[in-house]
Amino acid sequence: MAEQKTNVMRLLMQKKIKYVAHEYQHGSVAVDGITAAALIGVPAEKVFKTLVTRGASKGIYIFVVPVAAELDLKKAAKSVGEKSVAMIHVNELLGLTGYVRGGCSPVGMKKQYPTIFHSGAEQLDTIVVSAGKIGYQVELAPEDLLTLTRGKYADVITED
Repeated sequence: MAEQKTNVMRLLMQKKIKYVAHEYQHGSVAVDGITAAALIGVPAEKVFKTLVTRGASKGIYIFVVPVAAELDLKKAAKSVGEKSVAMIHVNELLGLTGYVRGGCSPVGMKKQYPTIFHSGAEQLDTIVVSAGKIGYQVELAPEDLLTLTRGKYADVITED
């Protein structure tokens, strides 16, 4: 079976960024990130989820954090210079990003929003993010992702 290319994969190819595609079987509903990590055989620490927030100024911010972690809204707000940030409602996701819940990638959104990667990504050789479609992930160097999204690193997760 030929590998299905998502728009994220096409964009990475166009920018000549090396990546490894991962595909997993799923039902009609997205699985959580920890389950997705197990399905593609990658440690959960390397798999990151993409979260979309709105700041007090009404600006949209993207946070890319480990799937097993929780976004610390106070740290997140501070990292982008906002008084506060809150998760957007799931029904706004497609309109803002072009992606559905469970298939949201920091790459190739409708608009380039400020993007923050949890600082733990900096220590990893590769991280895995959604390829823009449920059931598809891409693994690549965090530095390539940072450059492509014009992102930055910050500590934005809650402490255990």
